[in-house]
Amino acid sequence: MEKIVIVGAGGFGREVKMLIDQINRDEQKYEFLGYYDDGFTVGSKINNNLVLGSVEDLAKINNKVNVVVAIGAPEIKRKIVEKLSNPNINFPTLMHPSVLIGNEFVSIGTGCIICAGTIITCNIDIKDFVILNLMCTVGHDTIINSFASFMPSVNISGEVVIHEEVYVGTGAKIINQLEIGRQTIIGAGAVVSKTLPEKCTAVGIPAKPIKFHD
Repeated sequence: MEKIVIVGAGGFGREVKMLIDQINRDEQKYEFLGYYDDGFTVGSKINNNLVLGSVEDLAKINNKVNVVVAIGAPEIKRKIVEKLSNPNINFPTLMHPSVLIGNEFVSIGTGCIICAGTIITCNIDIKDFVILNLMCTVGHDTIINSFASFMPSVNISGEVVIHEEVYVGTGAKIINQLEIGRQTIIGAGAVVSKTLPEKCTAVGIPAKPIKFHD
């Protein structure tokens, strides 16, 4: 069995531990060692699993280990990955056994987390460290760039381009043939019917930018 740890001991980290357990039901693939999280005391337990140390501790690890970064916030996720340049660290992509994924021209990068009930159709390119939470859908000819995060029940129609570090809230819908700019935030329940620029927060039906950020 391959050794694996989770960065992030909060709610999503615990859900990723459940995802690992579900993968192991079909195939005994991973031995879960525990969590790394700067916000918890080393040696404390989360659902009976140990907190092993901080991100800095993990960056210095001497043994080969698989690492899953269970952090939803794209900017923080990127910064953590950049700290973990240790050659002993491997970033696997975790995919729940229930995920429905097409066989025709689907590419998924490293370090992704794809949760239960998600559907990925055909001619789709998903880059590195993307999170697709519970019951998301991704339509044909879509490109999702690195470090994007999608909360539960997000629907992405076909021919959509989503740039790096985009965050999409629960239940949002993105209509086909649109582009979402880098580091943009889409609020929960929003319906995106027009292309959105980078570095904005967009909410509502239809979704409109309400502020811009650096």
